[in-house]
Amino acid sequence: MVVIVAAVGGYLYTRQATSVIQVGSTPQTTIDVTAVRNDLLGIANAERRYFASNGKYATLEELRTHGDTNIPTRAHYSYSVQTTDTSFKIIATYSGPDPKAPKRIAVDETMTITTD
Repeated sequence: MVVIVAAVGGYLYTRQATSVIQVGSTPQTTIDVTAVRNDLLGIANAERRYFASNGKYATLEELRTHGDTNIPTRAHYSYSVQTTDTSFKIIATYSGPDPKAPKRIAVDETMTITTD
């Protein structure tokens, strides 16, 4: 009985670990996606700081101009922002060759990251 429970537990553990690790077809895609997620969180924090100082959310150009954040350039990803008076959404759009890479990764004012 203990062996069966251990085998089932091991199987479930490896299935969960595999689903977390696989973010594309290559290790480089996984690294890129992790970097993009970090970029999005950094830009989102800059948006929150900008809002606290200016009472509105900023465009990416305004964030660059005011030095609130360094918006990196990533191969195969481009960043855009959608703002309203009370919310923002920062989107990273993928245009690379990996068919399994997430096509859009986004973060909003709640700091929730979503992937399409």
